[in-house]
Amino acid sequence: MKTVADKIVLVTGAAMGLGKLFALRAVQEQAAAVVLWDVNESALKDTAAELEAEGGTVHTYVVDVSSQDAVTKAAALVRTEVGEVHVLVNNAGIVRGNGYFWENALRDVEQTMLINAIAPMYVAHEFLPAMVASDQECRVINLASSAGLNAVPRLAVYAGSKWAAVGWSDSVRLELEQAGHTHVRVTTVCPTYINTGMFDGAKGIFLTPMLEQQQVVDGAWDEMLKGGPFLIIPWTSRLNKVLSGVLPVRLRDMWLRRVGVYNSMAEFTGRAAEK
Repeated sequence: MKTVADKIVLVTGAAMGLGKLFALRAVQEQAAAVVLWDVNESALKDTAAELEAEGGTVHTYVVDVSSQDAVTKAAALVRTEVGEVHVLVNNAGIVRGNGYFWENALRDVEQTMLINAIAPMYVAHEFLPAMVASDQECRVINLASSAGLNAVPRLAVYAGSKWAAVGWSDSVRLELEQAGHTHVRVTTVCPTYINTGMFDGAKGIFLTPMLEQQQVVDGAWDEMLKGGPFLIIPWTSRLNKVLSGVLPVRLRDMWLRRVGVYNSMAEFTGRAAEK
């Protein structure tokens, strides 16, 4: 794929942050329609108005992606009112709770797993069959995290949700290849901390700056277009993943502690709305 021109693009968590930037990229490439899903109705309307001012054909749906029923109903409306989706961006995500796992409220545990791990499955399950049946190039971006590649103390539930997302996403990629549906490609995106406000208070990791939102979106978009399997950024995250795979556990822990991965959440506060 060179662009998403003339394709229908759906973005979850589209009202702000990365989701809004993904939607803008689709509008700029003259997608036939850009479908925005978010639970925040007010912000969704504002974003839609901005994208329409840029010339986009935009459709909005207020959807709680943690609800299977809500996802099923919204997907049916999209198919009826807009058409079959060619590009899906599973972007919605949350960070709930901080501190040690046993200090987290079980409601926060449940919501984190539902939105970060289960919801992408709900959404993809609705739209993948038509992608498979299509004669067009189709794409899925699944926003995971570098926390899905290495353990992060005081971020256990979030890390657990992203490990699940990584394992599921890459397995679906391989299933599509195995079944011969090579026109449908899945890209799993694993960035370190991004300056969205969700990780306010997180400590820096050695040689690993806080990522800019546009940097992540542009990298993920380019990888998606070419059908690449993974985007792991920055390079230090790839290095840590490799070392974690070859070093004995005690040496791995020593390394990740030394470079700051294991201490990065010691002063985490998070965005107020995410608490």
